[in-house]
Amino acid sequence: MNRLTNAISVSRKPSRLRRWLKAVAIVAALGLLWVAYVQWRIHSVPSRTADGHRQVAIVLGASLWDDAPSPGLRERLDRAYELYAAKAIDRIIVSGGLDANGATITEAEGMKRYLTERGVPAEAVVEEREATSTYENLLFSKRIMDREGWSQPVIVTHAFHGARALDIARFVGLDGATVSLMESKVMSMPWHKSRETLAFTKWIADKLRMKAGL
Repeated sequence: MNRLTNAISVSRKPSRLRRWLKAVAIVAALGLLWVAYVQWRIHSVPSRTADGHRQVAIVLGASLWDDAPSPGLRERLDRAYELYAAKAIDRIIVSGGLDANGATITEAEGMKRYLTERGVPAEAVVEEREATSTYENLLFSKRIMDREGWSQPVIVTHAFHGARALDIARFVGLDGATVSLMESKVMSMPWHKSRETLAFTKWIADKLRMKAGL
């Protein structure tokens, strides 16, 4: 009897192991498919740099270094400056709150300072000083636009960030928004694209939660 019991127990173990390995393989395959989908979304967003005249651009914040825009943030600001100098936009909303890295001014203040030093009139640069995420960047910028009667912004950010930014813009009601994107020459793309895959995944989960009212 004991031999029969032991034989049955041994026969069950491989079966359980196979089921476990199969489940792991399915989860891994689904994970790879999701990563491929996110990367496709990231690389398929069209940049509308020459999309005609717009009332306003929104520059999404990034970190300050010693109260000055980091090299990556300067790339975004330089693109906004180019759009303004080409008269493709009338105004620029610079969006970003206080960094947690010891900055003494908000990202928006540092961004506005950089643009005005390049020659953009101070009255053409509107600060949004509260946002601490891309979602807040766009939600709080929309409030400024609603107050001023502006519409259809062009969102200025890096190419790896454009898909999520545009999806969030549409979610918060920035109808007609487009993106003006640039590839970075100063940022580590493998790291940022990997991080963006996680950030995009989190955003999709947050969006579903908000739609469900949770």
